[in-house]
Amino acid sequence: MQKIIALLILVVPAILAGIGVKWMRDSVFGVLNDPFTMTALQFGVGLALSVAGIWFIGGYILHREKKNKRAAERFQQKENTTVDKY
Repeated sequence: MQKIIALLILVVPAILAGIGVKWMRDSVFGVLNDPFTMTALQFGVGLALSVAGIWFIGGYILHREKKNKRAAERFQQKENTTVDKY
């Protein structure tokens, strides 16, 4: 059950990113979809959906890799090495 939920958590942002790419492509070719009145608005919403979907999936993968200690060293949690002045 947990794997199905995890899969759904990743599929929904992927679908939204795909819809965003479609809306950007349609606005470049001048096709106006139903909820929008201007192609520039359609392109902006499509760009936001694409960036948000890719960002969410990338963050999920990075979180999982950190948890399994397979991420690159620059992404690993650093130890607190600051020296207190007081």
